[in-house]
Amino acid sequence: MHLAYPTVVAALLFSVGVYGVLARRNAILVLMSVELMLNAVNLNLVTFDVWYQDRLHGGQVLTLFTIVIAAAEIGLGLAIVLLVFRNRKMIDVDRLRTLAEDGDGPPRPADPEPEPEAVETR
Repeated sequence: MHLAYPTVVAALLFSVGVYGVLARRNAILVLMSVELMLNAVNLNLVTFDVWYQDRLHGGQVLTLFTIVIAAAEIGLGLAIVLLVFRNRKMIDVDRLRTLAEDGDGPPRPADPEPEPEAVETR
């Protein structure tokens, strides 16, 4: 097996993932793009593990760790996306720049009523 083929495929996968993270507005598609980038890393790890013929198979062990981290990341990410959708009824990443609620905040104290001016009577 040539080393160039899987590394080129991994580079293309990673590039598509970076494009998806930078260009997409939907939070679900951004999470899918991050998963593509992690899969490109996994492909490189396994490729170089096979290429170097490591006895301990360190690349495959690191790939298992990456898969576990990816599963945890997608679980937390989807939970956050669902909570944001439940509260704001949208998952557009560009409109979620701040953590403050739209239009909701602590109630502001009402302005005190101006006291009527005293009228001098003679």
